[in-house]
Amino acid sequence: MSDPAPHDPFTRMPPPPAQPVFNLPRVVTWLAGLLIGIHAVVDWGLSREGELDVLLTFAFLPARYALDGLAGMSLPGGTAANVWTFLTYAFLHGSWGHLIINVVWMAVFGSALARRLGPGRFLLLSAICAVAGAALHLYLHFGEPVPMIGASAAISGQMAAATRFVFQTGGPLGAVRRTDAAAYRVPATGFLGALSNPRVAMFLTVWFAINLIFGVVTPGLGGTGGSIAWEAHIGGFVAGFVLFSLFDPVRRAGP
Repeated sequence: MSDPAPHDPFTRMPPPPAQPVFNLPRVVTWLAGLLIGIHAVVDWGLSREGELDVLLTFAFLPARYALDGLAGMSLPGGTAANVWTFLTYAFLHGSWGHLIINVVWMAVFGSALARRLGPGRFLLLSAICAVAGAALHLYLHFGEPVPMIGASAAISGQMAAATRFVFQTGGPLGAVRRTDAAAYRVPATGFLGALSNPRVAMFLTVWFAINLIFGVVTPGLGGTGGSIAWEAHIGGFVAGFVLFSLFDPVRRAGP
């Protein structure tokens, strides 16, 4: 059989590129996969005793920092866990329901932030927000023996940081919006400028109201003995909103 004629236009058209099922930044996809994988191992692969060991080793436990918090009980991880649990608690979840909620919110707001900051800055800011959430939780619940788990503080920080630019004119959620890559590079205003944006102010008001109601009506989400504290959400959110400018690679628009 002879080759197609060179002038045949259909033989010179390249195949259409494959479209991803979910158009998420790679760092968000990998982070979501890591959270899901860890929960699957803990939930399906460990005994009750194993789950408890993981919880005591990696969950954030305010009682660690009180001399009589657990009546002298020796905890896994020792002194080093006093440091790493400020972050590792964010990789554990008490139920599939709460994990899915966190992954969905990260897919929405975390994706916007990751496109803006890039993988390294995105992960560092998320980690700082997780630590800030644990710090506020410790301040308000010092010495309590109830462990805290969940990525909510980090994802709350991602949401807050994203509000600094997604509602700007030309941003993905602005009054005049764009949907291309440039939408995630619009200049952000400063701290006070963001607060004066009606869309940002409304988002902040609704977010804080929901979390305060959540804290009064349902203090925590249970799972394997852990809880997700609304105070940690607020700590992470405030950290993300305030610290965004330190990580933003785009020149600021105004005060």
